[in-house]
Amino acid sequence: MWGTWGPDEGAHRESRAGNVVLMDTSWWPALAAVVLLALVATVVDGWGRSGRPARRRMRLPGRPGGRNGGPGRNGRTVVARPQPAEIWWVGVPCDEGPGSRDRPCLVLSVHGKHVRVAEITSKYRDERTGVIPLPPGSVGDAQGRAGFLETGEVREVPVWDFRRRVGVVDPVLWDQVRYLAG
Repeated sequence: MWGTWGPDEGAHRESRAGNVVLMDTSWWPALAAVVLLALVATVVDGWGRSGRPARRRMRLPGRPGGRNGGPGRNGRTVVARPQPAEIWWVGVPCDEGPGSRDRPCLVLSVHGKHVRVAEITSKYRDERTGVIPLPPGSVGDAQGRAGFLETGEVREVPVWDFRRRVGVVDPVLWDQVRYLAG
């Protein structure tokens, strides 16, 4: 029968003009919660899929392989900016002629687009002054060889020649060589 309340009420009530029929709205808060949850999930997923960079320091364009390296906006690869006391593999200009070679280096200071570095070599040479031994594996090569920091050979290298971050140098060693930052 149209307009009845149900068998538990005992009496039939018919809806006529002017009568107010109450509707069961107890499920509305549950529906609102589901809609709100779907909206939040959509917004969070949109933020995660957007191409905006993480909320960290600015990154300069570089070559692949650095920490946090990968495609950024406009499809260009971004590499984090080197910081003092970090060891990086860098494309260092050759002494013998044109071109460059990949060498591990200690970052001494960063000035705009140029970075002051001290080279690290795997061979100890008695004739060179200011050579400081590094623990094995500190330069991040596959063989885990010991390295030697050459403090007598400080270079200026463009920031876009930095390839791969290895790690941070020991704080005691950094205190010994930080004066080279100039």
